[in-house]
Amino acid sequence: MRQVLFGGLLVLLSPWLWAAAAGDGLALDESQRAWLAEHPRLRVGVVLQAPYAEFTRRQQQLSGLNVELFEALGKSLPVQFSWRGYPDQQALEEALRAGKVDLAPGLSQTPAGLRQWLYSDPYLRIPHLLVGERLGTVAIELEQLGATDVIATRMPSSAADYLRSNYFNLRLLPQPSDRQALQAVLEQQARFAVVDQAQLSRLSQESEFATLQVVGDVGLPQLLRIGTRRDWPQLATIIDEALHALPAQTLEQLQSRWLTAQKPGIKDSPRFWRNLSLLLGTLLLVSLALLAVLRRQRSRLEHRLLDARQALALREAAEEALRLTQFSIDHSTVGILWVNWDSHIRYANRAVAQMLGYSSEALVERPLELIEPNLSMDRWLNLWRRVRSRDEAALSFESNCLRADGSLMPADVSLSFLRFRDAEYLVVYITDVTERRRAHAALEESEARLKGIASNVPGLVFRLERPLPGAPVDFAYISEGSEQLVGYPSAQIMAADFGIRSLVHPDDRARYHTTQDAAIAAASDWQWQGRILTRDGRVRWADIKARARHLDDEHVVWDGMVWDISENKQIELQLAESRAQLRDLSAHLESVREEEKARIAREVHDELGQVLTVLKLETSMCELAYGELDGGLRERLESMKKLIANLFQLVRDVATALRPPILDAGIASAIEWQARRFEARSQIPCLVEVPEQQLPALSDAKAIGLFRVLQEALTNVLRHAQAHTVAVRLSVEGDQLCLSVSDDGRGFDPQAARAQSFGLVGMRERVLMLGGTLHIDSQPGEGVTLSVRVALDDQEENA
Repeated sequence: MRQVLFGGLLVLLSPWLWAAAAGDGLALDESQRAWLAEHPRLRVGVVLQAPYAEFTRRQQQLSGLNVELFEALGKSLPVQFSWRGYPDQQALEEALRAGKVDLAPGLSQTPAGLRQWLYSDPYLRIPHLLVGERLGTVAIELEQLGATDVIATRMPSSAADYLRSNYFNLRLLPQPSDRQALQAVLEQQARFAVVDQAQLSRLSQESEFATLQVVGDVGLPQLLRIGTRRDWPQLATIIDEALHALPAQTLEQLQSRWLTAQKPGIKDSPRFWRNLSLLLGTLLLVSLALLAVLRRQRSRLEHRLLDARQALALREAAEEALRLTQFSIDHSTVGILWVNWDSHIRYANRAVAQMLGYSSEALVERPLELIEPNLSMDRWLNLWRRVRSRDEAALSFESNCLRADGSLMPADVSLSFLRFRDAEYLVVYITDVTERRRAHAALEESEARLKGIASNVPGLVFRLERPLPGAPVDFAYISEGSEQLVGYPSAQIMAADFGIRSLVHPDDRARYHTTQDAAIAAASDWQWQGRILTRDGRVRWADIKARARHLDDEHVVWDGMVWDISENKQIELQLAESRAQLRDLSAHLESVREEEKARIAREVHDELGQVLTVLKLETSMCELAYGELDGGLRERLESMKKLIANLFQLVRDVATALRPPILDAGIASAIEWQARRFEARSQIPCLVEVPEQQLPALSDAKAIGLFRVLQEALTNVLRHAQAHTVAVRLSVEGDQLCLSVSDDGRGFDPQAARAQSFGLVGMRERVLMLGGTLHIDSQPGEGVTLSVRVALDDQEENA
């Protein structure tokens, strides 16, 4: 407890302890001490940019080079600093104009800034470095680089402006950030990148940039200063003196800690994690093998134990068979009586005694007429003779038994003849059917209610029955709603020579019989849509849906309904016609766009090519005429010739992108050319298989459409698939031309991606405009296979 109180007291007294020690490290005159006494707290504005200053959310505090610098200054000045962070330099300057900031570290002196800040002497020099792949110990000079050595740099930035104004031989690649400039070097888009030392020290800690190193100095150092308010010149003087009083070792420690590139350790090495993954995978495989062996042994033991249990169960079942037989009779839910020829009961089980309200002993030796008043002796003897003569068959009938309390119990009675030793009995089985008869009555009421509901449904409700396989199918029920739907009463439609088939439009009867016969043959659900004719000759669209039910093994019924869908069908037909018109319009626009691309490609190639040729000729003439007079002019002319050559290549690339000339050589050559171009750009091996013989004639629209689908498919592979190989196959299959693109990438679920992927939608619509089909076969982790089929032109003409 004392230690906690002492620590808290130190925290509260730390500002006064720092103020008391200020006079020991820094010599200030009386006016400066008085000014600081009047301003005990100064507001420090800082731009939140690593590694100079950044806010740590977990610790809820600022950290960075400038923060530690001011902590060192605070130890020599009797003031306290309150920090205020801003996203960029513009926000900081607005805060200064609003009077919210007194001083700010990490500023570069600019002419515009001199009107707002009083700058201190530089306290840190941040060089801009040239970064590239590891090239040994050779330093790179910017004067030695040419137009082929692309340099990535952040734009806009002071480094980019410096390179543009001082090195005309450099080819700069603009990037939005220093990270993307380094990534451009790793992706071979640029040979070098220009990054300041502060950002390089931060980014080099990531394993992604472990292969990069500093290969040269750009020669543009960034001098960091502390800016103070212009209306407080005393503060600027005090800050300068405090900076000069700082030990050089302190600044060196700050620079070493925050501006020295840290290489990733072994845990950041991809090789380390790859080896660790291989080791863990090997251990996992060994564990799975051991688990499989243990499961196999366990399965064998379980089978042996199961066999032993089954043998034991059979033995126990054999021992209990006799006891269970007697127990089953005594505890059966069906009442059982053994009755002698004289109608007296010899045995009664527990169930019949409970049904009738007697005890089992009370029923023994009593006449059967006691519980069935209608069984007089004459009738009983007649039944005895009938059952005894049949010997093996049982006689069943319905009856009402009399209970002990005088009430009647509905029952099903079954009689069987039994010979036991030297005696003969009739076994009487009595089943209480009170609930069944109540349920039957409720069922009849329910059927009547359902018929009433069906007669008021806006449609035709029917039941179709087939009693036996191959037997005629007849309508067992048709609701009264038929007259409202088609104008015929239900009795007329149920006639054997009429039926619903007589209502079907003649043009749709074949399809009607096909669907109905298939449903009847398979005893499955039946569905059909088509036109029907009403009694007054009007045409209506109807939807028939019937569900099949098996009443027993052979008896099948179809319960269904006929709906009037005329309005919905009319809307559907209009929608289909509108879709067809939209697809035709899209095809026309696509054709116009391809023609316009071809026209622009020709104009770009011909017109710009001629102009560039003349320009190259004029440059060569100038070189011949005046190149020997001035060496600098000759170098300029050489640079112009290189620029013209680049423009030639650019014109060819633009014309090729608009419409590749290789299409004129045929779709097979165009596919091979595009695959080789994809392979060169992505470094992914691409296997191409095209027919060796001459392909049948293919229209220009279909050739361009297939080529655009191939381009989109390869673009999707490059962007999303993460594939190692790609296979492209063009083949003629019957009267169709088939193009397939397969990769071994990560795959996807086509059903889940269909709504979000406009690329797939575009390819599908393009293929539909060509009159073809597109199929995508993919599973997550199993790659993608895209297949396109279009009809050959000669086949379309013959059709």
